[in-house]
Amino acid sequence: MLRLAALAVTSALAATAAGPLPPLPLGRLLTAPDRLTISMADTGSRRLDREFQLECDPVGGDHPWKEQSCARLDQLAKKGKDPFAPVSPNEVCSVQYGGPATARITGTWHGQRVDAAFRRTNGCEISRWDELEPLLPPGRS
Repeated sequence: MLRLAALAVTSALAATAAGPLPPLPLGRLLTAPDRLTISMADTGSRRLDREFQLECDPVGGDHPWKEQSCARLDQLAKKGKDPFAPVSPNEVCSVQYGGPATARITGTWHGQRVDAAFRRTNGCEISRWDELEPLLPPGRS
């Protein structure tokens, strides 16, 4: 018992001598890192028709426009928008076709799970896609 008490006192003295510990970034510890997988097809570019990884805060992954994509997501977040929300079923959308491009984004963003599908099949879906450029490339018509 005396050895245990001596160890505790010695450990406390060593920690005091080392100085205070830097504060922990608690906000980042409580949320999962921003990591997204973007799968694209029929974009009109062989280079883009594949799966990409994107990490934000810090920026990383193999997405061709990772810095700009993270900046765009941050910009939408500051406006209070959920860039991955589906088009409301009550939304009136113009009848137009924006091309065959499709995308699926999965992962975690701002601590929330993401699983969103994108296509360019009507005016609302085209606007939703375009709002995420450069995360999603310009669609082809």
